[in-house]
Amino acid sequence: MTSSYYKLNVENRPITGKKTAKKLRNKGIIPGVLYFKGEEPIQIAVDKLVMYHALHSGQRIYEIDVAGTTQYVMVKEMQYHPVTDALIHIDFMRVRRSEKINISVPLMLIGESLGVKEGGVLSQSLTQIEIECLPTDVPEQIELDVTDLEMNSSYSVADVKIKDEEITIISEQELNVVSIHPPVAEEEPIVEDELEDEEEAEGEVESEGAGEESKEENKSEDNQNQES
Repeated sequence: MTSSYYKLNVENRPITGKKTAKKLRNKGIIPGVLYFKGEEPIQIAVDKLVMYHALHSGQRIYEIDVAGTTQYVMVKEMQYHPVTDALIHIDFMRVRRSEKINISVPLMLIGESLGVKEGGVLSQSLTQIEIECLPTDVPEQIELDVTDLEMNSSYSVADVKIKDEEITIISEQELNVVSIHPPVAEEEPIVEDELEDEEEAEGEVESEGAGEESKEENKSEDNQNQES
């Protein structure tokens, strides 16, 4: 469990607006907003490289200093550039260490399943799971042992167990997490010779059909001549 927090250096951003935000981004700084229930939001800015390391630290709660006061925050929302996929804005939400929060953490599969050993294909459909806990109890990840998972079987959120009683899973219990299914059989490629044989056979059928039609037409003409 996480007992310490990643220290994130942020700066106050007194001047707002699109032009100011653009200038900050050009300098490698990401504009952001800090929210806290019942208080006015605070405009902040954080260095892009610093934020990158924080997001890849494995922690979800960060310690920041605002006006000489230590605050604990979590990411509320991130905005990315539609073309470059670069992080262009980030919103934080302040949390109290004595109040439980809802937060998503990585869901990791451990163990080699029986179904995979039999040649099955494992598919994980849920990689994040939402939990409720105190900021001091936020785990780096939640693990699910799939060792006993057999072919054509699956696990849902209901199968995820956490020993820590202070952590509650709040994701929907019926959500599928992982399943194992047989590999898809590959169709045998059609050889060119087989294609030529099929085309020839189709051509013969068409020729026979045309011949039959000609015979029928001749019979019809003979009958008309006899009637005349």
